[in-house]
Amino acid sequence: MSLHGKRKEIYKYEAPWTVYAMNWSVRPDKRFRLALGSFVEEYNNKVQLVGLEEESSEFVCRNTFDHPYPTTKIMWIPDTKGVYPDLLATSGDYLRIWRVNDSETRLECLLNNNKNSDFCAPLTSFDWNEVDPNLLGTSSIDTTCTIWGLETGQVLGRVNLVSGHVKTQLIAHDKEVYDIAFSRAGGGRDMFASVGADGSVRMFDLRHLEHSTIIYEDPQHHPLLRLCWNKQDPNYLATMAMDGMEVVILDVRVPCTPVARLNNHRACVNGIAWAPHSSCHICTAADDHQALIWDIQQMPRAIEDPILAYTAEGEINNVQWASTQPDWIAICYNNCLEILRV
Repeated sequence: MSLHGKRKEIYKYEAPWTVYAMNWSVRPDKRFRLALGSFVEEYNNKVQLVGLEEESSEFVCRNTFDHPYPTTKIMWIPDTKGVYPDLLATSGDYLRIWRVNDSETRLECLLNNNKNSDFCAPLTSFDWNEVDPNLLGTSSIDTTCTIWGLETGQVLGRVNLVSGHVKTQLIAHDKEVYDIAFSRAGGGRDMFASVGADGSVRMFDLRHLEHSTIIYEDPQHHPLLRLCWNKQDPNYLATMAMDGMEVVILDVRVPCTPVARLNNHRACVNGIAWAPHSSCHICTAADDHQALIWDIQQMPRAIEDPILAYTAEGEINNVQWASTQPDWIAICYNNCLEILRV
């Protein structure tokens, strides 16, 4: 899509409800397409797929579908070449895989790990492996992480040909697990990390699940809510504590000692996104209405100030840096999505 004639720096979309989960489509033929999840404190919630219209340079809603409970995370299949089916995943009470068509979005499969129980342990987050898009990992309040294998068959008529099975389930933490993310280290398929209510960051290897490595523990044992791996240098990851105003940068080669602390925010941080194309840039977003971009090149020297700041019209609860369009960042606050050219 060529937006160069217009050269707007900010595009805004207003949803009919508070936006919480949000993410960029990855496919090369679907630029400026995002999925948004509602946050309504009841069973009936929604997901919208929105896209930027080239002519009007306005966002339009292409599709809305029902989702039980608010979705805690949304991700499109990390398919940079457009060779897989056009799939979207959401986490909430379960992990669901959806197939997106021009006219509708249908549920392809629901992945449920507690077949024996009437109760489900809600999923706090998940990650979709970039090297092998048939692998997903989920984190749950029941202290476990589950690694799922997806099978995507050829499309024959309208048969659901995406199915999934549990590859492994492990007790990852002593308390609830709040986030999980695959690392690009060692081939990018087998290593992942998780954070949780026990205040630790733990690293796992699918080939050696009998032990894990604690990379960091919050000094006050505050719960850690998010973790995010550097996209270019797999030695670095970022995390943040519940109600914390700073983001901690860790180096896996130096466990338990942060290499940097980013602490210019004046209210609790809600989101972290590393640049897809640069190992030294990271964006943080918080309840102080600010999205800040930092250059961390001079680590381990202290990083005093961000290099860019954007002030939104509300508390920013999510930030995503577009992996295939690295000059665009998306944020959401209240009922609004904004994409910003950086």
